[in-house]
Amino acid sequence: MKVRESLLLITTSYPEKEDGSEAAGSFVADLVKELAEIVDVTVIAPGRRTTVDVNDRRIAVYRFRAPPKALGNLRLWHPLDLLRIIVTLSSGKSAVMRAATERKITHTFALWALPSGYWARLLWLAKGIPYSVWMLGSDIWSLGRIPVVRSLLAVVMRDAQCRFADGLQLADDAQKIARRHVKFLPTTRNVHPPRLEIKRISPPYSFVFIGRWHRNKGIDLLLDAIALLDADDWMLVKEFRIFGGGPLESVVRQKGEILLKNGRPVVVGGYIDKQDAEMRISNADYVLIPSRIESIPVVFSDAIKLNRPVIATPVGDFCRLFQSASFGILAAGVSSVDICRAIQMALRTSSTSFMDGLKIHAECFDLKNIAEKICGAAAHDDSSK
Repeated sequence: MKVRESLLLITTSYPEKEDGSEAAGSFVADLVKELAEIVDVTVIAPGRRTTVDVNDRRIAVYRFRAPPKALGNLRLWHPLDLLRIIVTLSSGKSAVMRAATERKITHTFALWALPSGYWARLLWLAKGIPYSVWMLGSDIWSLGRIPVVRSLLAVVMRDAQCRFADGLQLADDAQKIARRHVKFLPTTRNVHPPRLEIKRISPPYSFVFIGRWHRNKGIDLLLDAIALLDADDWMLVKEFRIFGGGPLESVVRQKGEILLKNGRPVVVGGYIDKQDAEMRISNADYVLIPSRIESIPVVFSDAIKLNRPVIATPVGDFCRLFQSASFGILAAGVSSVDICRAIQMALRTSSTSFMDGLKIHAECFDLKNIAEKICGAAAHDDSSK
C-alpha cells in the first residue's frame, strides 16, 4: 500500500473514555495511531450518539449510535434486544456508507468479522472497495456455532481480500469455515515500561489478574485456587491483586472479602486504565491468566512486552506457545486445583528465570510490524487462496 492512501477501519470497540473498561478498544486505538503513520485512517465505531470527529487530518472517527451492551451479549429471541440489534446494524451500515461518500477510501479493514465484516462486505458490494477481516474468538467459537450466523460468517470471510485471526488455533478453525487461507495476527497494544522496574529474585512474590470478571476468564477458578493455598504457601506470598469488572462482580467481591477477612493479602479493585495496568503488571512477579476459554488475550502480550511471566491454563494457544519458549508456568488443567498447583510452583521459582523466553515472544507482538502487515496485505489480493 502506498503512503497516504486511505484505510477505512470498522470496529465495534474504540474507546470514548480511558477508564480501562474497553481493553480491546485500547488496543484498537493504539493500532489506529500506528496505521496513521502509514495511511490516512477513517474509523467507524459505536458511540453514545452519532458524531464525526476529523480534528486530526490523518484520523477521522465516525461514531454511530449503539446500545451500551455489546451485540454479542444481546439475545436474538428477546424482542427488545432484537430491535436493538436491528437498529445497530442499520446505524452501523449508514455510518460506513456516509464515510465512504465523504472520505476517499481505498481499502476497508474490519475488526471483527461480525458485524464489522458484514458492513465491509456491503460496502464492497455497493462501491467495489475491497476489504479484509480480522477474526476474534467470539466470531468463530461463539457466533460460528449458530448455523445461520455461521453461513454469513463464511460468506464474509470468503469475499474478503485477506483474512486474519488473533490466535493460532483460531486461524485453523476460521480456515475450516472460510475454506480460504487465514493468517495469524496477534492483537496487542503499545506499552511503556515504568522507569523503576521491580524484579524480585526470591519470595515473597506478587501476583496480578487484570481482565473481565466473566466465567470464560476463569476469575472464579482463580479465587478458589487462592483459597486452597496452605500456610507454607502464604509465607511466600506478598499479595494478590485483582482488577476488572463484569457479570461475576458479586462473586468476585464476595470471595475476595472472605479471603481478606481470613487475613490473606488479596486486594480486589475495579477497572483500571492502560497506564495503571502497565504499572500493576510491572510491579508484579507473575500475571495470572486462569481462563476456561481463550485465544491470546491482550493482557498476555502486555505481560510479555513488560518482561513479566504468566501463569496460564492450557487453553487456546498457550500449549503451542509454551512449546516454542517458556514464558511462565502452564497449569496441568483447567480447575482451581490445577491453578493452585501452578501458583505453588511459581512461589518456588524465580520469575527472572523466564527472561529469555519472554524476549523471544515479545518480538511477535510489535504493533508497528502488525500495522505494516495490515497495510501490506491490503495491497495484495489473496482472496482466492
